[in-house]
Amino acid sequence: MSPAAGAMSQARDPALAAAGAEPQSAEAARLDQVYAQWADFVWRMLQRLGVRQADLEDVCHDVFLVAHRRFREFDGRVGVNAWLFGICLRLAANYRRRARHRHEHSSAALEDEAGSLRAPAAAEPDQQLARRQAQERVQAVLAGMDLTRRAVFLMYEIEGLSCQAIAEQLGVPVGTVYSRLHAARRFFEQEAQRLLAQHRKDDT
Repeated sequence: MSPAAGAMSQARDPALAAAGAEPQSAEAARLDQVYAQWADFVWRMLQRLGVRQADLEDVCHDVFLVAHRRFREFDGRVGVNAWLFGICLRLAANYRRRARHRHEHSSAALEDEAGSLRAPAAAEPDQQLARRQAQERVQAVLAGMDLTRRAVFLMYEIEGLSCQAIAEQLGVPVGTVYSRLHAARRFFEQEAQRLLAQHRKDDT
């Protein structure tokens, strides 16, 4: 069982029942299939959108509660992953606003996530360290990226969605998607180079 599914399996059924789920219906069966297939995807996207490790279970759970309430609205014009990503994006934005209100910072997410990044046990210690540092730099760059640009960057570069599909999901012109993607790539390259240079400087 995946980390996402394992963390949420006990709480999922009562919550959906409270929301009016009908476990025997065809719609509920399809929603269960969506959950089984995409729980890990939602978990990863929320991480990359800045949700702290300690809060991932609750926010992931909220994503599927929203998906349950809006399942009849899903018309298949975009992929399930794009539809779920749109929900993730809105909930992550709300989460970040609440975090700022509590005077939390996105760096806290990196501290939590750093503990969850692990290289395979068979790797040599120096390989594990290099891989962990590279992963942490990627997370640091993403954490510093504007959320609207980060969303387009993740949907295009990580999930492989087309610019047209992203535009439809986010409700923006496709030209806006191209502009955000270009800006996100430029930011990512510049920040990655800056962090790598800083890392090399610290090692000398």
